[in-house]
Amino acid sequence: MMIHSVQAATIVVHGDSLSAAYGIPREQGWATLLELRLKQQYPGYKVVNTSISGETTSGGSSRMAAVLQQHKPDIVILELGANDGLRGLPIRDMHANLASMIRTSQQTHARVLLVGMMIPPNYGPKYTKEFSATYPALAQEFKLPLVKFLLDGVAGQPEFIQDDGLHPKANAQEKILDNVWHSLEPLLRSSQSR
Repeated sequence: MMIHSVQAATIVVHGDSLSAAYGIPREQGWATLLELRLKQQYPGYKVVNTSISGETTSGGSSRMAAVLQQHKPDIVILELGANDGLRGLPIRDMHANLASMIRTSQQTHARVLLVGMMIPPNYGPKYTKEFSATYPALAQEFKLPLVKFLLDGVAGQPEFIQDDGLHPKANAQEKILDNVWHSLEPLLRSSQSR
């Protein structure tokens, strides 16, 4: 028998290893910390983390419809693209995949928070610049709130990065959450007043 409590609003975090707490206990990842912060400040929300380590925008896009159908989120935090960049995949494909996920989410009336990424400069100035520019361009195109860079204040800081040089340690997760929260909280506030 299923007991339905007051309908909680759902936030889906749809991302890659940066949101899947790669290399640290899952309960220490920023998506879990988000759930704890919401309980204190916006108790009407629950978080579903559908992030998979190694996920590309192509993989994320192929799973998007099923995720939306299963969880019926009110808000989707879309954090994908880093693995496309690290593999040097075509920017136009990444743009198209992200646009497709945004469109699909909006069709279900979910609001999307787009999370921007940057890649190391050794991919060449043209590719690196086009990669970073994809996120603000999509945010403008679809009128979305944007986290400019998920790892702002974390990337390039050895005390926050695991030995692989890529993934944030547990001590960086609160900072990452703050980066997301800054753009997420206005969505939470407007949801409550809707």
